[in-house]
Amino acid sequence: MCERYTIVAEAEKINNRFNVEVPEIYKPSYNAAPSQLLPVITNANPNEISYFHWGLVPGWAKNKSISTKIINTPSEAIEEKASFRNALKQRRCLIIADGYYDWKQSFKKSKIPYRVLLKTEGLFAFAGLWEAYEDENNNTVHTFTIITTAANGIISKINERMPVILADQESERSWLNNNHTMEEHLTLLQPYDEHAMDLYTISPLVNSIQNNSPKLIQPTPPVDQFGNLTLFD
Repeated sequence: MCERYTIVAEAEKINNRFNVEVPEIYKPSYNAAPSQLLPVITNANPNEISYFHWGLVPGWAKNKSISTKIINTPSEAIEEKASFRNALKQRRCLIIADGYYDWKQSFKKSKIPYRVLLKTEGLFAFAGLWEAYEDENNNTVHTFTIITTAANGIISKINERMPVILADQESERSWLNNNHTMEEHLTLLQPYDEHAMDLYTISPLVNSIQNNSPKLIQPTPPVDQFGNLTLFD
């Protein structure tokens, strides 16, 4: 699962890492959340950043304004459902990030928040799918979902699922390549190398999407959502 993430790098670093034009509207986010407009790179426009809403509205949804938004899509479901197979063939994207949040169940009603990142603390890309539709005012709305896979060794300590982080820049280019086959794209949807990842506990302030500041990514002793210190980290 991936319900929140961070993208706090400066625009110049994003430009250098992904070789894309970063729009002036870009602002770092310490608490990127579903429904928000967030930066992505699509197979349709691989040389620039687009802003899409996080939460895929399926193409088959009849009433798109009230349909359930899909923030995560299991990699296993892509082969099983025609709508996802179609999106894989035609509408793939990179979701730019430098960390994500996850919560470990410590007691029946208690969860501890973590930040997950690369050991290099650098930028990376989630693999995603996107869709577009026209709203009631004939405005085109773009949405995206983050693909998930089985957790690797380090993430399995807190969750059985994790977002697909593409292995390297070559994998990112391959994911956006319109000449590659569906099978080639599917082979990229693997757990990231656990030895290249790190995680640490953070403040439960992250639980509210109203909070968006550097405080959220500061290491904090294990505290559940009620503010109680716990040894179960």
